[in-house]
Amino acid sequence: MYTGIIDHCGTIIEISKTANALKALIQCQFTDIEEGESIAVDGICLTATQPQKHLFSCDISPETLNLSTAHGFTPQRKINLERSLRMGDRVGGHWVMGHVDTRGIVQKIVKQAEFTEFHIGGLTPENMQYLLKKGSIAVNGVSLTINEVLPDGFKVMLIPHTLERTNLSALTKDDEVNLEFDWMARVIVNQYQQMSR
Repeated sequence: MYTGIIDHCGTIIEISKTANALKALIQCQFTDIEEGESIAVDGICLTATQPQKHLFSCDISPETLNLSTAHGFTPQRKINLERSLRMGDRVGGHWVMGHVDTRGIVQKIVKQAEFTEFHIGGLTPENMQYLLKKGSIAVNGVSLTINEVLPDGFKVMLIPHTLERTNLSALTKDDEVNLEFDWMARVIVNQYQQMSR
């Protein structure tokens, strides 16, 4: 489990194909990664293997490739990194599972002085039921607040600190992003649907 507060941006050093998936080698600032540790890579919960100082590998399954932006990972790409929570850690964002629900598309980027507003769309009606104004959402693993719900997506406003510490500052129109809906919204919607049957 994560909070959506990114530690730093790492870099994909190498991508290699396996039988039906991908393996990524990632450079990072972490020096004490343990074999089998869970690390959120652009919001995708992946298992670290073959850890070294400032390096780790991870296998990316077909399901993850299908649902996330991992299918487009290339060498030199900057990716958001967050280690899983430990007991006693502060929860500065919201509960993030690292299970990407779908991909969104950056439809518009609006600069407002030192802030940047992103319009993210391309969502299905099924996805839209989990969006709530002032609710939480994880975009590439970053915990953000939904400022406004759009017909097929939402608006979020990024502060300078978030732009400096994450790869969201590099996004351009039509880029894909990983989205994870707030798990509490999913539970409430699911319970309501069960009661309505």
